[in-house]
Amino acid sequence: MSRPPPGTRADYRAFRTLPTRWMDNDEYGHMNNATYLSFFDTAISLWQLDSGIQIRGPEAMRLLTVETGCRYHAETGFPDLITAGLRVGHLGSSSVRFEVGLFRNDDTTASAEGFFTQVLTGDDGRPAPIPDMIRTRLAGLSA
Repeated sequence: MSRPPPGTRADYRAFRTLPTRWMDNDEYGHMNNATYLSFFDTAISLWQLDSGIQIRGPEAMRLLTVETGCRYHAETGFPDLITAGLRVGHLGSSSVRFEVGLFRNDDTTASAEGFFTQVLTGDDGRPAPIPDMIRTRLAGLSA
């Protein structure tokens, strides 16, 4: 089976810079697998906050992550500076698939790419329609 080639910065719509930390490295001297998902989560959460989407407190949108994935292309590790590129790959009535590319230092191709699929839920825990204001913001990230 052939793998898709790494994406480029031009494939993404919004960016967030995230520094690596000494503790991000594993015994092999590169960034631990779990750290990649943490970077995806942090980049998405910061974009949501910057976009006026409340994810904490009494007015928070209950966006639950229901699926994640990651494809690795090249090693990264401390002290690399990571730029996370974001885009929306799919926008449903109650769900959104955020796609994230992680770019090491000034590299133009992604060292890793992944996704988080989130579902908006109501207080009862059941899927709820994404409000138009949020949908408009998410559509601005569409690939």
